Amino acid sequence: MPLHSRNDRDPLLWCTAIALAFLVLSLWRLTVPGSFYFDEIHYVPAARKLLELVPANREHPMFAKEVIAGFIWLLGDKPLAWRIGPALAGSLGLFGFARFLWHLSHKRRATILGALLLATNFMWFVQSRIAMLDMIEAGLCMVGLWQFTAALRSQATGQARAHLVAAGLAMGLSLGAKWSSAPALMVPGLVFLIIRLREGGPFFPGRRSRVGTIPGISLLEAALWLGLFPLAVYWLTYLPAMFYTHRPVTPLGFLAQHEYMIKLQDSVLKPHPYQSLWYMWAADWRDIWYLFKVIGGSQRGIVMLGNPVSMISGLGALVWGLWATVFRRRWDAAMLLVLYAACLGIWAFNGKPIQFYYHYLLPGAFLMGLLALAIAPLTERRDRWRWLGLGIAGLAFAMFLGFFPILSALPLPSRDFYNVWMWLPSWR
Repeated sequence: MPLHSRNDRDPLLWCTAIALAFLVLSLWRLTVPGSFYFDEIHYVPAARKLLELVPANREHPMFAKEVIAGFIWLLGDKPLAWRIGPALAGSLGLFGFARFLWHLSHKRRATILGALLLATNFMWFVQSRIAMLDMIEAGLCMVGLWQFTAALRSQATGQARAHLVAAGLAMGLSLGAKWSSAPALMVPGLVFLIIRLREGGPFFPGRRSRVGTIPGISLLEAALWLGLFPLAVYWLTYLPAMFYTHRPVTPLGFLAQHEYMIKLQDSVLKPHPYQSLWYMWAADWRDIWYLFKVIGGSQRGIVMLGNPVSMISGLGALVWGLWATVFRRRWDAAMLLVLYAACLGIWAFNGKPIQFYYHYLLPGAFLMGLLALAIAPLTERRDRWRWLGLGIAGLAFAMFLGFFPILSALPLPSRDFYNVWMWLPSWR
């Protein structure tokens, strides 16, 4: 597809409306429960200690904990402050994902469908309402991809450069929140390299072609904004750790600090009842109960699970994406395939002994993009295939509404009522 083609009208208003609606829904009853649940027991205390410059949770990078700490300082130490950072990041990330899809494909209907599918894939919503690191990392990753693809569509050098700088900033902060986004953050630089090799330059400053992709930006300059600049931003997120009251991080201790972090992460060997593996995530086989307890006199639950309709349909979209890449030369499908494979593959091959379904957050999001590209053309047809596309999107939305009580800790009629949603023994 020509990078500067304009196939449809920009669905900016739709992207904005979906993201705002998602934000409102995420903020509704955000303070329930009023105490820590699941991994909040690790990250909120770490954020509190960060305000006192006391080291804690040193196995993970700093930025997401700095966001939580910043809202605690601004709003007070209460549930709203703990969780509003991930909620805002989730909504921003949803908007960024929609804009990324638009600049990637220039398909209006696919962009709208992709935003709706991600908003209702269960995972994005649940993770946006808990004080963990993952949504701040994932949301900023989507912003970085949005800004990079916006740069690819830019026809003016100054505008493209501004998008690349914004992409580098978001990428550095995403990596500074958690390392899980690292495979996705490598893709923009590789894409730029491939495009430049196909176009034959410019590779170095001084050879500034005014034609082709991102005119006037050399390969060397792109390496600065998409490589060195994100790493500099990432290292700057460690600035508070350089003022710890004991065992501070030294400015030149980059390698030693990361060797220590990797050692801490690899030391977690105790089996966990909710641990799972990458192929279970793809099959939507193993969930995580973030919460299941009586609160305010009512039984409540929050389950981390993928939307059965969109996640399983997404596996078919992977096959379609491979076909579209090979036989239709769809670079939008190819990029989503690479992002999905890279973000899932890191968990398949990194050897970390204890893994969880929430590690599928980014791969699951890119899967929604592929599914949107696959079913969007079906919804435009005038034959029976149209109902397949509309049916998948409609059923995914209906499934979100049906599971909403155990995605948002609504009161349940009884303790055993959760069995209504437990279709597989592995979901219990």
